[in-house]
Amino acid sequence: MSIPVAMAVKPADSATLPAPDTALQATINGNWRDRVYVQRDQYRHPGQTLAFFGIKPTQTVIEITPGGGWYSEILAPYLREKGKYVAAVVDPASAPEGRSRDYAQRARDDLEKKFQAKPEVYGKPSFVSYVPKSPSFGVDNSADLVLTFRNVHNWRMAGNAEAMFAGFYKVLKPGGVLGVVEHRAKADVPADDKSGYVGQAQVIAMAEAAGFTLVGKSEVNANPRDTKDYPGG
Repeated sequence: MSIPVAMAVKPADSATLPAPDTALQATINGNWRDRVYVQRDQYRHPGQTLAFFGIKPTQTVIEITPGGGWYSEILAPYLREKGKYVAAVVDPASAPEGRSRDYAQRARDDLEKKFQAKPEVYGKPSFVSYVPKSPSFGVDNSADLVLTFRNVHNWRMAGNAEAMFAGFYKVLKPGGVLGVVEHRAKADVPADDKSGYVGQAQVIAMAEAAGFTLVGKSEVNANPRDTKDYPGG
């Protein structure tokens, strides 16, 4: 089984990218979105990024580690009527006791509260808890699209990246797409690197090792002013 993967690794060439459909653009323009989040649209290009990944309103889409819900505020409403949005969050019980566990629990609680506060906007999104060292994101072959935004460096530092990519492969349907956005290093970085960047070839290699085939890359989110020389991340 071969599942193609659309990779946007640190994805400004907007002319070659598909435009978001009318429904997606309307969702991006939604007045429920956090105004602070909206200010980042000019840098994160959600419409072009999601259109590049081929998102459709009828799909089952799993977002890995949504964090504060920057993309959730777009994805859940867009998929509310015809599709399904799944937020994949770290199982708090799998995190080390203390700050890490508290953070994982708070992240899930805050996202649930966001959705529950506006059911007319978000509908009823699903949650799946996963253990990073041996993740399961749902029933095998059940998702059309798996999305992860700026997470790969964290998994790599924790030694969980290979397991995560394997989990993505299992949950995707044949022909499903994995969309990855990541902070792109100038070149490959060592295993103990803590800069918060990953080499593009390294990310592609991890995906291919899990069984994926690269079908596209994009520069839509590239930042020419990023010097990529922050040793502390």
